[in-house]
Amino acid sequence: MNVLDLFSGIGGFSLGLERAGMRTVAFCEIEPYCRAVLRKHWPHVPCYDDVRSLTAERLAADGISVDVICGGFPCQDISNAGKRAGIDASRSGLWREFARLVGEIRPRYVIVENTPALLIRGMGRVLADLASHGFDAEWHVLGAGEIGATQHRQRIWILAYPHDARLQGAIWAREPHSPQPQWKAAYRESLRSTGGLWPPGPREVADIPRMADGPANRVDRLRSLGNAVVPQIPEIIGRAIMSHELQRATARNPTSSRPKVLAEEGK
Repeated sequence: MNVLDLFSGIGGFSLGLERAGMRTVAFCEIEPYCRAVLRKHWPHVPCYDDVRSLTAERLAADGISVDVICGGFPCQDISNAGKRAGIDASRSGLWREFARLVGEIRPRYVIVENTPALLIRGMGRVLADLASHGFDAEWHVLGAGEIGATQHRQRIWILAYPHDARLQGAIWAREPHSPQPQWKAAYRESLRSTGGLWPPGPREVADIPRMADGPANRVDRLRSLGNAVVPQIPEIIGRAIMSHELQRATARNPTSSRPKVLAEEGK
């Protein structure tokens, strides 16, 4: 499944979804440092520099087809740590560009990430915009700590799909708007290392000098890491989507061989 990664940052979303068997076909990221990181790790994937000028027509002209749109649109105007201006303010207002592309491209799936404060400063707008384009949505607040990291990093994750696909509850079943509990248990062990669970954030950056002789672009590096999504969570969502696609393909043709939509396990 082909992924368009919006507000890409350093590629955390794509890293997780590619582990699940998807393929990133385009990025959109405005920050030069993040674009350099993406270019290093995905040298053959085009990266557009401004979501406001990106259109379905432009993607089609470049030979890019999209099955999944993902992205964490800016949270500065929504977060409790900011001025709380809301989703219509200048930064978080870029959601309207995200929604526009959903309407133009009409992908099979949409995955959105943001701060949990979206629930009180814009969730109605997000759901209404998705619904206006004919998309249903499921959502859950899930933190990195729930899958094994020693940091909370709470985020809201929204999964949307066309209403006529009639998938409501088929992917995030068992609890309303919630991933299956066993997903968390299954991925907890995979985050362990010989040193135990992920080390705490301060320990992660303790060895990065902050003096004049420190590494180049150190501020950009720290900011990019702070803004990045935890790849394991998009991987969980991506694997659930791919599993659902496999079930649908098998139901349509029970005698067929393993469908191409699902990568070999672990690849």
